[in-house]
Amino acid sequence: MTNMLANSRLLMFAAVVAAVAMGAATEHAQAQNLPDFTGLIDEVAPAVVNIETLTFGTRPRSNQRGEDQQQQQQPGPDDLPDFFRRFFDPRGEGFQRGQPDRRSGGSGFLISQDGYIVTNHHVIDGADEIVVRLEDRQEFQAELIGSDEGSDIALLKIETDASLPALPFGDSEKLRRGEWVIAIGSPFSFEQTVTAGIVSGKGRSNGAQQYVPFIQSDVAINRGNSGGPLLNMQGEVVGINSWILSSSGGYIGLSFSIPSDVAQNTIDQLRDKGYVSRGLLGVGIEEVSREEAEAVGLDRPRGALVNRIEADGAADKAGIEVGDVIVEFDGRPITVFSDLPPLVGATTPGSKVKVRLFRWGDEKTVTATITELTQDALAGLNSNSGGQSSSNQLGLEVDSIDDDLRARLGNPDGGVVITDVESDAAYRAGVQRGDVILMINNQSVDDMGDFRDIVEDLEPGKSVVLLVFRDGNTTFRAYTPESDD
Repeated sequence: MTNMLANSRLLMFAAVVAAVAMGAATEHAQAQNLPDFTGLIDEVAPAVVNIETLTFGTRPRSNQRGEDQQQQQQPGPDDLPDFFRRFFDPRGEGFQRGQPDRRSGGSGFLISQDGYIVTNHHVIDGADEIVVRLEDRQEFQAELIGSDEGSDIALLKIETDASLPALPFGDSEKLRRGEWVIAIGSPFSFEQTVTAGIVSGKGRSNGAQQYVPFIQSDVAINRGNSGGPLLNMQGEVVGINSWILSSSGGYIGLSFSIPSDVAQNTIDQLRDKGYVSRGLLGVGIEEVSREEAEAVGLDRPRGALVNRIEADGAADKAGIEVGDVIVEFDGRPITVFSDLPPLVGATTPGSKVKVRLFRWGDEKTVTATITELTQDALAGLNSNSGGQSSSNQLGLEVDSIDDDLRARLGNPDGGVVITDVESDAAYRAGVQRGDVILMINNQSVDDMGDFRDIVEDLEPGKSVVLLVFRDGNTTFRAYTPESDD
C-alpha cells in the first residue's frame, strides 16, 4: 500500500512537471511568433521628427476711451459675479489684456533627403513659426510649402547641406486587417516614442475629412502623435497618424491614419502647385436603410442614397436624380455611402466616369463629367460637416462657422458653434445646440484650432466656464465635465 501511494505521488509530480514544461514551451512558441521590432525601429527612427509650433499672441490693449465699439461692448470685471471673476480677471484688468504666445506641437517624418517633411494640417494650422527637431537634436526653422485641410496633410521643407534620412511610402491598398503596424511620434512631447498594434479596419470616415478613407488600428496614439508615420513591417509608410476616437481625450483603442495612397497624391500636388485639386460630382448623399433598399429594388442596404443635386453640376448634367442610389462609381463598388466621396475626390476634374445607380426598381448607368472642387467649396463642406471636435472631455460636439451660418446666428465675433450636447452636466447648465462658444475659462476661442488646444489642456475633473453667444446676447455657463473614471 505504501509503495502504491509513493508511486501515485511520483506520477502526480511528473504530470505537474510535464504540464509546466508544456506551458513554458507553448509560451516560448508563441513568443517566437511575435514580431521583433527592434531592427526596424533602428532603421526608420532617424527619419521621424518632432514639430513645435509657435502662434504669436496679442499685445495688451488699453482701457482708455477711443477703443472700437465692439471692444467697449464686452463685459468688464464689475459685470461679473465673484465666482466668475477669479477665472477671467485675476489681476483686475478686465478683458482688455492681451493673449500670450501659444506653443503646440506634433510629429512628422522626412520623405526626401533634401528636407521635405510631412505632418498633419492641424498640427501647423495658424502657426507663425514651425521648428523641426531631428532625432540627433538638430533644430531647423521649417518653411510651409502647402497645407490641405481636406486631407489633414501639410508639407514642410527644411534647408541643410546634409543628406537626410527619409522614409519610403508603401501601398496602403495592400494592407489587411490583422497586419502588424507601428507608430513613432512625440505623444505628450515624449519624442521618438514607439507603439505597435494591428490594422483593425479600412475605409473609415469622419465628418471633417470626408475625402479620406482612414485606416483604423489599435496602435496607441495620443496628443503629439499627430503627423507621425504608421509603418508596415517593411519599414514603409502606409499611413499618417491623424486622430483618435475617445470620450476622454486619451487613447482607448481606436486610432485613425490617412492612407499612404491618399497622402502621396496630396503631397505631390502641394509640392507642385501649393494646393490640392479634387473631383466634384455635385450630390448630397446619405446611408441606405433596409426600407430604402427594398423600395428601390436592392438586394441589401448598400450604396449611397442621393438626397441633393447641385444645379448644373456633374450629376445634374448626367441625369442623376434625388432618390437614386449610387452603387458603383468608375467601376468601383459603393458598399457604404462613405465609400463614394474619396473616389470622387481622387478623380481628375474633367474625367468622364460611369456611374451605376438604382432608381426605384430600375438599374441605370450614366456618364458624368467630373468638375473641380474649389477651395472655397471645400471650406464650406468642412465647416458644415459637423463633429470635428466630437467626443472631447467637455462633452460637446462643435463645428466651425462659415459666413452664411455666422449671419444666421447673429454675427458673433469668432467662436465655434455647438452642434450637439452629449454631456448631461452641460445640458443641466443650460448649454444648448446652436450656442457659439466665445471663451473657455479665461481663453478666447476664435476657431476650431483654439478650441482643440484649450480643451486638450483642461485639467480633468475641474469646473469650466463658457462664455456663449445666443440670440445676440452673451452669457456664462459653468459646469464640471463628467469623468470617465
